[in-house]
Amino acid sequence: MSAKRGLDEAGGLFPIEAPGASLGADGHRARMRRKLIEAGPAALLDHELIEMVLFLALPRRDTKPIAKMLLIRFGSFAGALSATTAELRAIEGLGEAGIAALRTVQAAALRLGEAVVKSQPLLGDSASLAAYLTAAMARERTEHFRVLFLDVKLRLIADEVMGRGTVDHTPAYPREVVKRALELHASSVILAHNHPSGDPAPSQADIAMTRDIKAAAAALGIALHDHLIVGRGAPFSMRARGLL
Repeated sequence: MSAKRGLDEAGGLFPIEAPGASLGADGHRARMRRKLIEAGPAALLDHELIEMVLFLALPRRDTKPIAKMLLIRFGSFAGALSATTAELRAIEGLGEAGIAALRTVQAAALRLGEAVVKSQPLLGDSASLAAYLTAAMARERTEHFRVLFLDVKLRLIADEVMGRGTVDHTPAYPREVVKRALELHASSVILAHNHPSGDPAPSQADIAMTRDIKAAAAALGIALHDHLIVGRGAPFSMRARGLL
């Protein structure tokens, strides 16, 4: 006999458990849903959080084995979210719906981080900025060069990736940075790029490029506040290390 079902707040079906009844996958999903709602996301282990994400995309699949495969392959929840599409397609049972679900969560996390960054002067909340840039860049497989454009109150106008490169180099052109700052009416900028190796220490080329951009920007009254390099752990701040 099939289990009785009711409607939850979102209009989705959930199993109504009879005392002592074992509902298999439906019962497991109901328990996981209650755990998430009542105890909060911190109560879930990484594989449980992935399961919850995949429940919505794969309603007829047992998502626990897929979640465990993702953790074995990518090491963590964050690693699974930032895996390439080709890598995710190699996970048996995940499919396009599962990949889209993971991409949706990744996008939501970045939007939330961006909202925090946009809500206050950037130089007053270095921790939120570091967390946002780490989420956006730390797990990229190639170097990305991005520029955060700020208004006169040091609030974010735009965050744009202005260069994509190789595993150890990305092009950055002072003229293009300054041109874009003028187009956006930005009064200052923060530079950021990632080191896929995980070591955030700047190279001599990084330092030279930063100083070139600083000089080009200063000539037009645009301030360079910092250049942050994202690797493992806390980003490297050139200003904090006396390199600006």
